Amino acid sequence: MTTINLKVNGKLIAYKGESRTHLGDFLRESLGLTGTHLGCEHGVCGACTVEINGSPARTCIQFVAACADYEIRTIEDFNDDEVMQQLREAFSQEHALQCGFCTPGMLITARDMILRLPGLTGDADEERIRTELAGNLCRCTGYQGIVKAIQSVLRLRAMQGKNDY
Repeated sequence: MTTINLKVNGKLIAYKGESRTHLGDFLRESLGLTGTHLGCEHGVCGACTVEINGSPARTCIQFVAACADYEIRTIEDFNDDEVMQQLREAFSQEHALQCGFCTPGMLITARDMILRLPGLTGDADEERIRTELAGNLCRCTGYQGIVKAIQSVLRLRAMQGKNDY
């Protein structure tokens, strides 16, 4: 048994459990944060992507016991986030989601991309966006709507003067 403290969606959590428990299982089963989807469970599909200490990371290959003092944000914690609100609207407008299984991880990755890559505009190279999304697999959309949604948020933020960090 392992005992650690970590912060999940702004709340201090004391974990006491098996050292081999994966973070994704803990988030879903113990905390009821079912927006974190488990797909391949090998770190390949990106459905379980959350933000760990400010960066996207896979929960299916991360043990909870290794997360002592980490700050974790799941998709449920981004309701008041301006970039996430813009992405959610754009995903809807551009038909960038179908079954929705990959969407939480895709949104977290897209948000990171928008905030991390200074100076990108809505004219960002499609290849660059697709490369950035390579760790998030979607079996339904063909990615065109996802790329267009990200480009539209980049364009919006450029018009607002918010993506030139």
